[in-house]
Formats: sequence, structure tokens, C-alpha cells
Amino acid sequence: MYRSMLAALAVTATLLTAAPATAQPATGTVDFSHRLQSIDGFGFSQAFQRASLIHGAQGLTPEHGREVLDLLLSTRTGAGLSILRLGIGSSTDTVYDHMPTIEPTDPGGPDATPTYVWDGDDGGQVWLAQEARAYGVKRFYADAWSAPAFMKDNGSDTNGGTLLPEWRPAYAAYLRQYAAFYAQEGIRITDLGFTNEPDLATSYASMRFTPDQAVAMVKALGPALHGTGIKIACCDAAGWDQQAPFSTAIEADPVADHYVATHTGHPYVSDSTYPLPTDNPVWMSEWSPNGSTWNEAWDDGSAYDGISVAQQIDRTLTDAGASAYVYWFGASLGATRGLIQLDGADYHVSKRLWALAAYSRFIRPGAVRVAADAADPAVQVSAFRNHDGSRVIELLNTGTDAVSSTYAVGDSGHGSVYLTDGTHSVARVGAATPRGGRLAVQLPARSLTTVVLR
Repeated sequence: MYRSMLAALAVTATLLTAAPATAQPATGTVDFSHRLQSIDGFGFSQAFQRASLIHGAQGLTPEHGREVLDLLLSTRTGAGLSILRLGIGSSTDTVYDHMPTIEPTDPGGPDATPTYVWDGDDGGQVWLAQEARAYGVKRFYADAWSAPAFMKDNGSDTNGGTLLPEWRPAYAAYLRQYAAFYAQEGIRITDLGFTNEPDLATSYASMRFTPDQAVAMVKALGPALHGTGIKIACCDAAGWDQQAPFSTAIEADPVADHYVATHTGHPYVSDSTYPLPTDNPVWMSEWSPNGSTWNEAWDDGSAYDGISVAQQIDRTLTDAGASAYVYWFGASLGATRGLIQLDGADYHVSKRLWALAAYSRFIRPGAVRVAADAADPAVQVSAFRNHDGSRVIELLNTGTDAVSSTYAVGDSGHGSVYLTDGTHSVARVGAATPRGGRLAVQLPARSLTTVVLR
């Protein structure tokens, strides 16, 4: 495990506000020389025509559309999200609108010449990808929910079904062509997945794989992507426990292991509380909390409020060692668990957005997580070094009492402290001014404090 020549730095942290009389002192540690996983970024998806909603498909004004983009993508005023997950495929479910496929008809067999169709829009995702690129996004992860219906044993792109073995090369060519269409629109697909939640059969676009079948598909897709620079991601299982067998099977096969660059999973069925069995980077590639109503609260006990999302982010980065955290919908309609609710010409923002922004705005692609712990069991702490030398400490006080802390930060320089809670949304609340190499702060109850040292 890598260690630099720097001495381990003892750290404890809090918020630069006056501590309540009941605040209890606590001490934790951060070792900025103890390198853990690299961070690829934080992201979101607008698959199933959700991208077109931001573009005004149901009445959102251009001005509000730009504000929504700023909230999701701006590193100054928003979340600064740096990964866009694109959906490949189609669905006719009542929840998800139709998303056209690029090969709508059977060419006559797996060896026949396919006829591809491209509308240059892809459910609004091309426009969104171009906008994201203008904000500085460089990571575009395209993922397929299903192969075209004629490639599957159930003849449908919905209700599960399995890819027929003889169609694997044709499916690989189909995926490569999808990336080629994006390239002609000026968007380079950097990461590509051939399956989404292969452990489930759903009424919308879905396709089943066993771990062995996924390994076989990797071996077809790897050669098809040769020379493109596109990285294969697999397998986006619906739960962390469900993803583990896929990762194990890939790791056990030298050819598949060579081709798969990133292991991906979703913590819906089982939570992301431990590292997956791979030495490769791991992405939490889709999640949003359960809930039946739109929720804008930071802390209301609903389990789909802002502080619940913050806890899940911290758990995924620290316990699971994930290199990326990709939320599900950035913006959607109705009783969405997305970050933003679109409502005709208007929109509303959930504290979930600011829970994510407190991490994603300051922890940038290329950062590394470093070792950190807190003495108080109510405090979840994580820390990071960015490529530009800045250092970020995230302190989530899950308790009902304020906590006082002190961090020995050496010569890390001055910085700022940001607070996210019921009344603050990544608000700068003070300067981080070390004295004698130590930084004293206060963590208000039920709050997320972000310390950024330049």
C-alpha cells in the first residue's frame, strides 16, 4: 500500500460556528499520506427521455432549463457532477417513455448485415451530453438495459429474457455502433456496459445474464471494442450481494478480467457496505432511495431525505471503497426520488441534491481517498486529496448533539468550511484557518460539514 514521505497527519474536524454549550469534544484522525482508492467522479442519469424534459419537452422554460443544468453540472453553484450515464435500448413501460433503439428490425439472422437507424437525439441524451461536455464532463458511461428483441429468447426487450448465444457478436457490434453514433455527434463514450440489473426481469427493458453468460458476453464485446479506447463496465446488478458473483466470475477468467476495466453495482436489493471481490475500480452506478412522495427535506426520518443520501454516499465511498458514485435521475417528474422535480415551467430542488453536491463539487475526478476516522461514533468522516493539491474533509454528524473537533492539518494552507443541513445548502460558513497546524471546528447536530484546504 502506497505511503508518501509525508508524516501521518492527525486530524479532527467541524464547522466554524459557535459551539452550543452542550457540544462535546471529540478527536479523530486523517492521514493524508495514506492513499486508498482513486476517485473517478460523481454522476447521474437522464435515461428514458428524462433528458428531453430538461430541454423543455413538458414545458420547462429555457431559463429554468439552464438553471437545472447549473444545479447538476456547475462546479461553482451546483453539484459539479462529472459522469453522465446514458441509457441504450428501449422501453414501452408506462413509467418509462419509449426510447428508440438503433436497430429496430431483425436483419434476418446474426450473420446478416444490420441496418442501423440514428435520429441524432436519443431521447434528448445527445443534447444533454453536449451540454455536459460544455460544463467540463469527460466521462460518458453508456449502458444497455436490453439487446434488441430479436436477439433474445423471449422476443421482447422487456420482461427479462436472455441474449441468444449466437447473437453475442452482433450485439457487440450493435453496442460499438451506438458509441460510433455518439462520436459523430462530438461525444466520446468512455465507458460501456452491455447489461443493467441482469439479476432481474422487469416489465420495462431488461435482460437476464448469469455470471457465466456475462463472462461469455465480455469475451465477445472486448474484441469488438478493440482500438476504440472504450472501457467495459460490468455488470450493474441490482444489489451489492448480487453483483459479487459477477465480479468473482470475471476475476476468475483471465480473458474477461483483461477486458473489464470497471466493476459496477447498484445497492437497491443489498447495500454497498463492503468491497466487491476485484482489484479493479468499482462504481456505484445507480441508486436512489425508496419513497412514494416528492421530498425536499434534509432530515425528516423518511429515509429518502438529504441526510439519508449523505449517509449512503459516505458508506459507499468508505465501506465499499467505490471510485465513483452515480445517482439515478438528476431530474424527473411527479413523486420522483431524483435530485430535482420538474413541474411544467417550474422546478423544485430536494436536499438530496445538496447532500451529493457537498461531495461532488469539491472531490474532483483524479482525487484519491485517504485514511480517516473520528473518535465520536456519531460522526462519519472521509477525506480526499485532489490532483490540484487541495484537501477535502467530509464530516457527517448523524447524532442529535453538536460535536467539537480539532484537526492537525500541518501546512495544508487556509481554506473554507461549508455546511449542509436543514437551513444551509453547501453554504460557506467560515474560513478554515489553521493555527499552529491545527484546525478547530464545530459540527452541528444532524449536519454535513465540508472542509476544503487549498
